[in-house]
Amino acid sequence: MNRTDLLQTIKSNPDVSVLIVGAGINGIGAFRDLALNGVDVLIVDRADFCSGASAASSHMAHGGIRYLENGEFRLVREAVGERNRMIQNAPHIVKPLATAVPMFKHFSGLFNAPLKFLGMLDKPSERGSVIIKLGLMMYDAYTGKTRTVPRHKFRGRAESLNRWNRLNPEIVSTAEYYDGLIQNPERLALEVLLDGIADGGRAINYVSLVKGEGGLATLRDELTGATFDLRPKLVINASGPWIDAANKSLGQSTRFIGGTKGSHLVLDHSELRKAIGENEFFFENKDGRIVLIFPLFDKVLVGTSDIPVESPDNLLCTEDEVDYFLGMTARVFPDIKVGREHIVFRFTGIRPLAHTGSAKTTGQITRDHHIQVLEGEWTGLGFPVYSLVGGKWTSFRAFAEQVSDKVLGFLGKPRTKSTRELGVGGGHNYPRSAEERKRYLDGLAAWTGLSAERVQSLFARYGTRAESVAMFLSKQADEPLKSLPEYSRREIGFLCLHEYVVHLDDLVMRRTMLAMLGQLTRPALDELANVASDFLGWDAAQKKVEVTRALDLLASRHGVSL
Repeated sequence: MNRTDLLQTIKSNPDVSVLIVGAGINGIGAFRDLALNGVDVLIVDRADFCSGASAASSHMAHGGIRYLENGEFRLVREAVGERNRMIQNAPHIVKPLATAVPMFKHFSGLFNAPLKFLGMLDKPSERGSVIIKLGLMMYDAYTGKTRTVPRHKFRGRAESLNRWNRLNPEIVSTAEYYDGLIQNPERLALEVLLDGIADGGRAINYVSLVKGEGGLATLRDELTGATFDLRPKLVINASGPWIDAANKSLGQSTRFIGGTKGSHLVLDHSELRKAIGENEFFFENKDGRIVLIFPLFDKVLVGTSDIPVESPDNLLCTEDEVDYFLGMTARVFPDIKVGREHIVFRFTGIRPLAHTGSAKTTGQITRDHHIQVLEGEWTGLGFPVYSLVGGKWTSFRAFAEQVSDKVLGFLGKPRTKSTRELGVGGGHNYPRSAEERKRYLDGLAAWTGLSAERVQSLFARYGTRAESVAMFLSKQADEPLKSLPEYSRREIGFLCLHEYVVHLDDLVMRRTMLAMLGQLTRPALDELANVASDFLGWDAAQKKVEVTRALDLLASRHGVSL
């Protein structure tokens, strides 16, 4: 059902069991779980799906080893388990990632860790090899019998420099452990959403919450400005950093969120990319801030900052942050020169952390999640509001399960299905072994008539969703894009028609990684606009507006000038 028809259907029948406001990963996760369990659920977002805080991820599926010294053992145990499930359930997007930790001291931090645990240390301090060894032993223990990733190992200075010959010779040792790489978080979120839609849920982007009273929630179509009312039994506020603003729209004054800003750079630097290999480098900068250098396809992701902010709106990666990121690489790879000329994309977002007055540093603010409930009889709204506070990408499924159980209890419905072992999108029926993959790809090529190379490229991007894409491609004559020959006209058309593309920037920034990986040129943007126009029915004036909008967003938010 297209967007116009779906809106008309909703307007003609405004009763809905659950309205979710905010389509970041927490909202989308809850949407899928509820739809899977037969709940009539609608999710809306004032912008595109997964375009807010969830689009500013460090691309990591991780247990959060550093949370151990804050005493958040339950959070680490949960996150390690969820990391393993993500690798199992979405293997086309989430991969095991070897993570190297370069260390410059042996005993530093040995007494600081217990002080942090007791809340008696305010400032960051460097952790030496002894304390990191203890932390990794505990971290491995949380994986238990489910050995999805290998155990950690330590290397001395000589062995470390032999493995990574561009590494700073001042190190005393390195540790190597495994977490997970989320290659494309926006696609993972989209595929979770599509699974929820396939199970009967309804989703609309570019629709905002305006107000709520008397049992009604008023929404506005951001494309036309038209408003309409719904009668929900319950509202889930999954607006992330905008939770308090969304509650204000409902006439409720809350202070649930007190987030921190995190920025990243994407670098096109072949020398640095070769130096890190397929390892993330996860380390402490001289100021005690945990930072990372990360392999992202053929590019390098560098991050992240952790800066308290008052408002989540209009955040940008500042020049001071750029200086910090460029400078921090010298701590680990001092003879590799990194400059602004290597930056192809920059992005920033806010972590929707719980508001707290007790944390003395940003690193001590919990990354855990919980539900804040505004009861309908207290608010006068006529329906309760569940605000989803905190959380992290890695544990979105567990948080969604917690939310869904609470909603099912409120609605008086039993849970009938679990997402614990459920594949996500292209992870459904994913062929695990090389032999299974060859058989699968050979069959798909024979079935659709596409070349083996084309089928392989679709499988690499979409997992088993490649079947739907390949069938769409095979129905009519197709041709590669002139500016981006790894894509074809009908592949872009499939994304436009079947993945809820509204604006050109939805396509280049979230349905694909073209912008983030620095693959966009002005001719490529124009060609993509032409293809999108053909499939979405844009006239010449709208196509011009879409190109201008995309250029403005890329330049103002991401430092990309085409």
